[in-house]
Amino acid sequence: MANSSVPMTALLEEVSRLHFPNPPATEAQIEAFEQRVGWRLDPDLRAFYLHCDGADLFDRIDPAFSFYPLAKVRRARVVLLKNDTDKAGPASWYAVCEVQDTNYIFLDVSQQAGGRYPIRDGYREAFPDPAYNRQIADSFSGFLEGALNSNESWFWLRGEE
Repeated sequence: MANSSVPMTALLEEVSRLHFPNPPATEAQIEAFEQRVGWRLDPDLRAFYLHCDGADLFDRIDPAFSFYPLAKVRRARVVLLKNDTDKAGPASWYAVCEVQDTNYIFLDVSQQAGGRYPIRDGYREAFPDPAYNRQIADSFSGFLEGALNSNESWFWLRGEE
C-alpha cells in the first residue's frame, strides 16, 4: 500500500515545478469547505490546498491525474450516481481526483491512521463495492508521491496489496 517516504513540501515543490497547479486556496475557502462537508482537512490535504487549489499532473489538456479544487470535492456517490442517499454508497467517501480512465480517487473520511485519511481506488464500474474500491494509500501524500512517480500511468498501483 502506498505510503509517502517524501516530505509533503518536496511533493508540492515538484507539483509546482513540473505540473499544472491552480492558485492556492485561502484559509477562508478552506474554512468554508470544512463547514460545507462537516469534516476537517488532514495535514496533507491542508498543505496541498494551501499550496494549490487543485492541480493537473503531466498534461494541462488531458491530465493523467486531475486533483479537484475544494469547490468540486463532493461525496463519491453524488459524483458517480448523482444520489446522496446511503443506498448509493458510503457518505464518508469523497471524490478528490479524476484519473485519465474516467475513474476517481476517493478520500475515506470515516477513519484516520496517523492523523491522515486513507485513499481508495474510485473504480467506477464496481462502485460502491469496497472489494473493488479498495484502499490504495495510507495518506494523500502517499498517493500523491505515487502519482508523481507514475510516469502518467494509473496502473502503478495494480497488484499492490
